Amino acid sequence: MGALPPGFPTNDDGERRHGRPVRLLIAGAGARGAAYARLAVATGLATVVGLAEPRAELRGRLANELGIPDGGVFDNWQAMLQSRLPADGIIIATPDREHAAPFAAAAAHGYPILLEKPVAVNPSGCADLDRLSRETGTRATVCHVLRYTPLTVLLKQILAGGAVGRIISVQHLEPVGFWHFAHSYVRGNWRREENSSPFLLAKCTHDVDWLSFIIGSRPVRVSSFGRLAHFRPEGAPEGAGRRCTDCPAEPRCPYSALKIYGAGRPPNGGRPDPARAYFADVVDPGGTPESLLHALATGPYGRCVYFSDNDVVDHQVVNIEYEDGTTAAFTATAFTAAGPRRTRIFGSHGEITIEAGAISVYDFLTGTTAVHPVPAAIAQVRGEKHEGGDRGLIAAWVAALAGGDWSGVVSGLDESLVSHAAVFAAEEARRNSAVVDVGRFSLSQ
Repeated sequence: MGALPPGFPTNDDGERRHGRPVRLLIAGAGARGAAYARLAVATGLATVVGLAEPRAELRGRLANELGIPDGGVFDNWQAMLQSRLPADGIIIATPDREHAAPFAAAAAHGYPILLEKPVAVNPSGCADLDRLSRETGTRATVCHVLRYTPLTVLLKQILAGGAVGRIISVQHLEPVGFWHFAHSYVRGNWRREENSSPFLLAKCTHDVDWLSFIIGSRPVRVSSFGRLAHFRPEGAPEGAGRRCTDCPAEPRCPYSALKIYGAGRPPNGGRPDPARAYFADVVDPGGTPESLLHALATGPYGRCVYFSDNDVVDHQVVNIEYEDGTTAAFTATAFTAAGPRRTRIFGSHGEITIEAGAISVYDFLTGTTAVHPVPAAIAQVRGEKHEGGDRGLIAAWVAALAGGDWSGVVSGLDESLVSHAAVFAAEEARRNSAVVDVGRFSLSQ
């Protein structure tokens, strides 16, 4: 570890004293940063003492909600870190391409870092953060929240017990959801690679990381296929306008922004479901039905999905070979109903099916199926996602800061860089119709 942050109380062993909440800094109060901050406070072990966010409305809302003093609220992370607020850790949830600078500054101050994925948008950026972490001794954790879900915890226990013998191959599906994809990757912040990152990195680093975690082996070779197939001008219905609020084809378009955000007429004539309400709040934070309609009439989220400026793929498949010989076939697609990921694990002595909130294990010897219900993970704070993974990650990280036991934190920077290397290799494979060695992008062998 590097030097302890200013004001960080220690005992004779250099460990944090008990008896007061962990003090956190938050860089970025968008959807992810705000959810992590709320979850940290909800543990009862942490308080937010510093918040940096350039958007005044988001900054003010979260500061008021969490009771952050005026002296701890900033419009940029540079000012927050220059203030030298006594703190025990920092959550960095800035945009994808803006992780390096706050990471470097936080590492220089000696703060343990929780970093939203992706670590960086290219191999050189990952190498820079890896070097900084090693040079400063910074303890960096990446938000690979799927490692912390109740489903993953249960699945790891089942696999460790030898339920299906050795894992031979895996099929894994990320059903992004047609309306979720339209929101984030056609109209939203991740629609263009030059402004964010490739779709596989922005959305599916979670999944590639999770596969390595479950299989317990490092990826060595990949192939990949995918393209932008549907959200293009030639896909538009006849007579489509450029904006949903005045489009004659809107009533018969499933990607209508009015339908997706429940503006005027929620899906099926009822109330918008919580997930869609969450995205509506992204479009028009804290707004009214009237202001939401105005936002759709004037802002990016009301544009026709067929006439946007998006360029990321809308479907992709990745095939992965691991060091131990296991193979995995991963599919991510926009063209699904949004829902939990679905997985099938094929072992030497049995088969596992994961869907509908349960893990089913079929035993080849006995011909019987054991069904293991996954503990329900009801969201406890606004913006919490990933079936309990957000909560599990934050609980583990805050507990480690509070007590010094890091055994529950299983998504360190080293582990994350393995999955990033696989994603970079997969993107090269997709672009060049090739089988690519992951080792070309790995920082450690």
